Amino acid sequence: MVKTAGVLCATLVALLAGCGSSSRTSTVATSTDRGTLIYNPPARLASLDAPTLTEELGATTSGQQLLELAGPPICGVDFYYLQYYTVGAKNETATASGALMLPTGTEAPCTGPRPIVLYAHATNAEKTYNIANIADSSNPAYTESALVAAVFAAQGYIVVAPNYAGYDVSSLPYHPFLNGDQQPKDMADALAAARTALPNTFTPSTSDNGQLFVTGYSEGGYVAMATVKAMTAAGQTVTASAGLSGPYAIEALVDAVFLGSVDVGSTEFTPLLITSYQEAYGNLYTEPTDIYEPQYAPNMFELLPSTTPLDTLYANGTLPETALFSNSTPVIPGNPQLTALLAIPSNPVFAVGFGTPNLIANDYRVSYAADALTNPDGAVLAPPSVALAANPQNTLRIALKTNDIRNGAFWAPKGPMLMCGGDQDPTVFFGVDTGTMATYWAHVPAGLITVLDVNATPTANDPFAPLQLAFQQDIASILATSGETGVVASYHTTVAPFCTVAARSFFSHF
Repeated sequence: MVKTAGVLCATLVALLAGCGSSSRTSTVATSTDRGTLIYNPPARLASLDAPTLTEELGATTSGQQLLELAGPPICGVDFYYLQYYTVGAKNETATASGALMLPTGTEAPCTGPRPIVLYAHATNAEKTYNIANIADSSNPAYTESALVAAVFAAQGYIVVAPNYAGYDVSSLPYHPFLNGDQQPKDMADALAAARTALPNTFTPSTSDNGQLFVTGYSEGGYVAMATVKAMTAAGQTVTASAGLSGPYAIEALVDAVFLGSVDVGSTEFTPLLITSYQEAYGNLYTEPTDIYEPQYAPNMFELLPSTTPLDTLYANGTLPETALFSNSTPVIPGNPQLTALLAIPSNPVFAVGFGTPNLIANDYRVSYAADALTNPDGAVLAPPSVALAANPQNTLRIALKTNDIRNGAFWAPKGPMLMCGGDQDPTVFFGVDTGTMATYWAHVPAGLITVLDVNATPTANDPFAPLQLAFQQDIASILATSGETGVVASYHTTVAPFCTVAARSFFSHF
């Protein structure tokens, strides 16, 4: 499926390269209030019709596979570039950008009042990420942009997809990664800007029919669920939602990592997280060397997202590729339990996260792990409890608890929610995150929460069975060509299109 998405994007880039941009004279906003559309109307960056897209995709094997998974496009898609005002983690005024994707064409699902999908994208280390600019082959967002366009916009949904504050042309010099307060505001502000733009597009008859679906993948799965939580608290209506492979129980996930279950991608995610919470709260460290090894500490402040590709950061020694922790693990005198928790795990996937030179200082890891042992998150050290740590003292753990989806008074979505992922995911652990939230909501009314493991054995009459079977065939193909290493490296991204299609199928019932 990784190949399928890549070929789709390459095809779309070829298709759209000749389309050019299209815009009319825009007025520039004078207000900096949240949700204000800066340029109205926004520029249309690309436009393609359904027959051409279908024909071009059908000309390649991988394109045919995507058409089989997502279905042939019913509508064309116009891509608009939104710029709007939002806020940062300290409530400071900031600009941000994103995409408005509009279905086009004469078919009934492509015009008139249409439902909106508010989509949150996955983690990306490159600051130039712009989900609106599908015609630029150098744009790190084009794979996800194409997927969302094919799955939602080409099937009749209006798509609103922020790039997030800190990316693209945003004035914010950092990204509020996994910030449960700021990121829902960013989503709401993108939605408000898009609604302002709708009457002034090239298809003004396409309008909001009042249905709102919220979804996203990986980081975006967390953002989607945090947005539903915020909207629920504000009394706003979400028709249905889908959290896809998100780190919802973020305190539990990071505890698991610091206790040895080092996830794939941890040397990317950890600096994003630490910078985000340092900017928000100012108390994670006095100097970067309080957390990071001296070799890396000078580069860590606001390193990510970066204008330098992640592979280059690895190659030039700015960031270790896999070694989050030292392979000289500490021994804590008089505390065999903590010593055991700090040991290199026998699981070879997790063991890759230990090496030299490493990112996180041993002393800091010890202090974090000691706090996790003294003030445990139930999902990690006391299952089946899913209680947050009662009284964490480590400032990173305090921040994680603050931003964990479980934090605060018990809540549940008012509208149906799908949680989709793969139970062998080595990047965002299915059991720790989706499983924890499923337990958290175990006693809500039947039918409110639906959990889908695309890696589970398909059962008869299950509407998701074809997706599960197709996913497992994809994994088997990767295993046959690239071995276990290839499966581990690509598993998280391979899940994405299957869960995205599952979300559309789920939304179609409401």
